[in-house]
Amino acid sequence: MTNKLTQRETFQDRPVYTLSEITKSIESVIGKNYNRAYYIKAEILKLNYYPHSGHCYPELVEKENGKIKAQLRGVIWSTQFRNINERFVTITGESLKEDISILCLATIEFSAQHGLNLHIQDIEPIYTLGEMARNKREVIEKLKKEQLFLQNKQKKLPVVPKKIAIISVETSKGYSDFMITLQQNSWHYRFQTTLFPSILQGDKALISMPHQLAEIAKRHQEFDCVVIVRGGGGDAGMSCYDDYKLAVAVATFPLPVITGIGHSTNETVTDMVAFANKITPTEVAYFLIQQFHNFALQVEECKDKLVKKIQELLQEQDFYFSKISQQLQLTVGKYNHQKEKEIQMLVQRMQNTANQYILKQQNALHQSQTKIELLHPKNILKRGYSITMKNGKPVRNVDEVTEGEIITTKLWCGEIESVVS
Repeated sequence: MTNKLTQRETFQDRPVYTLSEITKSIESVIGKNYNRAYYIKAEILKLNYYPHSGHCYPELVEKENGKIKAQLRGVIWSTQFRNINERFVTITGESLKEDISILCLATIEFSAQHGLNLHIQDIEPIYTLGEMARNKREVIEKLKKEQLFLQNKQKKLPVVPKKIAIISVETSKGYSDFMITLQQNSWHYRFQTTLFPSILQGDKALISMPHQLAEIAKRHQEFDCVVIVRGGGGDAGMSCYDDYKLAVAVATFPLPVITGIGHSTNETVTDMVAFANKITPTEVAYFLIQQFHNFALQVEECKDKLVKKIQELLQEQDFYFSKISQQLQLTVGKYNHQKEKEIQMLVQRMQNTANQYILKQQNALHQSQTKIELLHPKNILKRGYSITMKNGKPVRNVDEVTEGEIITTKLWCGEIESVVS
């Protein structure tokens, strides 16, 4: 009986082993050769966390040129996971998640029921932060090499950026702070805002945000700029903003992009390539308000300069018209004086002419009087002439008298009456 139990089955002259024999052998080999904990770096492909039990079974991979080079399942029991995750959150600001690089302390275990596993005892969050920083540097260098790093900064923000496309979550405090600050500004500037809702954290944000940027790009002529605003978050929570594809989407966007993603200790790549970045959504709002205010100040300054210039021109014109008035008064005075002299001279000439005319007429009258006197009958009679008169009228023709009529002959001294025979 004993010989039958110890006799091994064969097949084609080769021994046949049971599965349990093989697994026990593997377990023995691994137990002898991997009898301590090892630091292992890998990437979490799938987290596989089960909240009802608290256990976590992450799928760990190593990639080369984007392809999986090695893969192994890990195990983190509930108590260990709780402690590891709390420490991870404290240092990185976020829970363990997929698609991050980790450095874990783990033992290599094999069991017949569960196969080969890495029993993870601890995860170093500092290493994850370091990997994030290294990836960030690589993304920055790549963007600079492709001459994309400064592309969005070269866009021109309108003097008055009034039409704003917003990528955020309507229920987030960051979005609320941004809108309240923008709408309740002290100068009552009015903005036109359109919300494009998006997931703002984690791997899903890398799908949601680029999608909304693409939607805004289709309508880019309707907007002056884009703002991305959210509340605060830890370094790991911000890792999506160091993603190359998201950074390219922002850097190459046709409008200026302004970020306010609520992170004061570390500037993300998305912040770096954006047209402008502010620490908080409120500061983004203040930035936009300030653009309005800068323009308003320029308008006010131009108004003051215009008023001052008009006043100067009016003063110059007033001075000019005053000088012209003085000159006109002086010219008119001289003109009036000249004309008065001319009038006086003209009056004098008229008086002289009148006097000469009167004198001439007086001389002519005197001559006429002299002639008249010379032609007076008395003077004619005095020169030896006589006048024959009939009935008191001069006789000019012999036919005017008849025989027997009495005529009178006037002499210079006396008269002679005669009878016509």
